[in-house]
Amino acid sequence: MRPPRPRLMAGLLLAPLLSGCFSSSSDDSSSDSSGSGKGGRLRVALAFPPAENYSPYGQDAFDLSRLGVTEGLTRLDANGAAVPALAESWSSDKSGRSWVFTLRGDAKFQDGTDVTAEAVASALARAAEADPAPSAVSGVKLTARAVGDGRVEVSTAEADPVLPLRLSNPSLAVFSSKAYGKDGKVNPVGTATGPFELTRITGSTTAALDRFDDYWGGRAQASGIDAKFVSDGTARANALRTGDVDIAEAIPVAQVTTLDKDTVHEVNTARNTSLYLNTRTGVFKDAGLRAAAREAIDTDAIARGVYEGYAEPAQGLYGPALTWAAGKRTEPAGRAKAEGPKGKSVTVATYNDRPELPEAAQVLQQQLKKAGFTVKLEVRAYARLESDLLAGKFDASVVSRNMMLDTGDPVTVLAGDFSCDGSYNLSLLCDKNVDRLITAAQTESDPAERQNAAMRTEAAILGTDAVIPLVHLKVVTGVGTSVKGALLDPYERDFVGTGTRL
Repeated sequence: MRPPRPRLMAGLLLAPLLSGCFSSSSDDSSSDSSGSGKGGRLRVALAFPPAENYSPYGQDAFDLSRLGVTEGLTRLDANGAAVPALAESWSSDKSGRSWVFTLRGDAKFQDGTDVTAEAVASALARAAEADPAPSAVSGVKLTARAVGDGRVEVSTAEADPVLPLRLSNPSLAVFSSKAYGKDGKVNPVGTATGPFELTRITGSTTAALDRFDDYWGGRAQASGIDAKFVSDGTARANALRTGDVDIAEAIPVAQVTTLDKDTVHEVNTARNTSLYLNTRTGVFKDAGLRAAAREAIDTDAIARGVYEGYAEPAQGLYGPALTWAAGKRTEPAGRAKAEGPKGKSVTVATYNDRPELPEAAQVLQQQLKKAGFTVKLEVRAYARLESDLLAGKFDASVVSRNMMLDTGDPVTVLAGDFSCDGSYNLSLLCDKNVDRLITAAQTESDPAERQNAAMRTEAAILGTDAVIPLVHLKVVTGVGTSVKGALLDPYERDFVGTGTRL
């Protein structure tokens, strides 16, 4: 990084909010990027097919990130701190509302054009104006402009002490001007900046990527990637076992024992499985019936019977992988008194891309039936379910969510998932007290105080019974024994890097 500018520097930004939580669990791609780059093509199986035609403004952005296609101004390190990516340094003014990012001078887009301040500012402005807004900027009024050669000013309406973390979100990746169509859509084919260039897309089933030789971080050692999107977890495990793929994402726990133990790699994550209850319409608009659902659920049975040791009963929204959370947790207050369901009928939706979720939903179905509810299950692939989940077309949903996925900041995910204007608010919660606490938490710049504010907000959210955390998860990745440098990322953003090779 360049010498510090006077004013508030990136170094004080998030001395990490996730202090000491994670350590690197595999070869870091950056440490191995100086090789010859003559390796073969990697074959990978990802769990979640693109749901929005590879739009960077939704969950598809994480597929692009995992495949090494896209980058933003910053990225997260293993401890959750913001570190340089396309920007090599940054600083804020005294108000905390304006940050200046200095770009590295050697970055190019995959179409051969230079990464300029004007291109970066345009890309960020387009992301901020997307509808719906990416979760990383939900509730944030963000603007960007070029302020000189290689410098971009990013401003927010209110002071935002975690802006460098926010800009690490894959939905805020930078694309060249050729990516943006008149219809507002973004074409990521050959227009991003990462070590692998997306060259061919076959619907939502496969994608081909070639090494981008002019990548600023050094040539990738693999010559390319052949990606398959395989929703069925058993099929992903079979593909790894038979040698059809080299790396398989999210191996189901039921399949772990069928694989060579040397190919099974697990990592603690900030991922939870939770039951989200629709607070706006239907049966669970009644807080008393939400309380009845919570009291009916035995999380131990789900952890033991469904996840077989790869999860533990949830204590809240932030699990044990986030070591700071347990000592700051307080009991939820103001919960409603449970009411008898009296046979009320509810539909619970989930997706089969993570095979444990339908099993967990079946266990919940039995537990809720025992409490007096009538329960119907709706199971689809996530790509066919997401829009209906966000529209509140079900009474409840069983969803797996990495609480640090969006920014690595414990507060930002609360704003996206539980505020009135949240872009991924599956419970459709709109609670004035929760919104007040989220707003207050967003102003905290000290990492410890921000964590404290997040935990106060967690208690208020759980007090509404809008969400019932079920289990905290480990994620199992299948990696062939011939593969070196696979990335096991607690934030689930990285999958292959410049050092991933055969």
